[in-house]
Amino acid sequence: MIRAGGPTNKTGSGVVKDKARKILVKSCLLLTPLSQALTMSQLSKLYLFTYNSLQAFGWAVSLFLILSNFLSFNSINAAYASAGELICLLQASSFLEVVHGAIGIVPSGVLFPLMQWGGRTFVLLTIVRKIDEVQELPSVFITFVAWSLSEVIRYPYYALNCIGNCPSWITYLRYTAFIVLYPIGLVPGEMWLMYEALPYIKKKNLYADYFAFLPFSYYNFVTVLLVCYPFLWLNLYVYLLKQRRLRLSKPHEKKQK
Repeated sequence: MIRAGGPTNKTGSGVVKDKARKILVKSCLLLTPLSQALTMSQLSKLYLFTYNSLQAFGWAVSLFLILSNFLSFNSINAAYASAGELICLLQASSFLEVVHGAIGIVPSGVLFPLMQWGGRTFVLLTIVRKIDEVQELPSVFITFVAWSLSEVIRYPYYALNCIGNCPSWITYLRYTAFIVLYPIGLVPGEMWLMYEALPYIKKKNLYADYFAFLPFSYYNFVTVLLVCYPFLWLNLYVYLLKQRRLRLSKPHEKKQK
């Protein structure tokens, strides 16, 4: 009886241990995807916080360089010389925002970030950076100041939202300052810059090799783009106004509820 009972008790203990082990394994399997998701979410937020913080710092430096040069020499003709290459780097790297929308780590989508990036990059890299005479125009100063002011508001807003600690006044600035800054950056800035660049584009026959097999020149392309530019920009402006109404109305709606 004793010999028969001994193995039976051991077997029962082993069964209990096996069941406990299986429950533990199942629990781990259930928790693993959750822990991975949390880790990916945290990594995404850390990356976005770092990216937006670096952009905010870069644009703040650009604004400082432009304004300090203006105050030192009382001239607006050296905006590109003081901060142009840095702004080119910042603007080119902002294509990552299109990628962010494409892969879904931000809810902005692709179209509007691409429109904004494409418009600015076209003006900056294919016109201003290529034509020395254009770099000294007052419209470059206006464009750079409008861009810099917009970005030293926008990027801190994004960075602080990544850590869930964005003050309401920054949110208000983010969705209000563009109402004035965007038209200034567009009309006396980007559009006037393109218009003033047209004689130089024609004289230098800019990008002639690339347009050799096309029925129009780069000069014609910029002329047509200049006509279409306000309509393309209006879509982005209306989108931002809708975003403003959405973002700034939330606290008011919560109070009413």
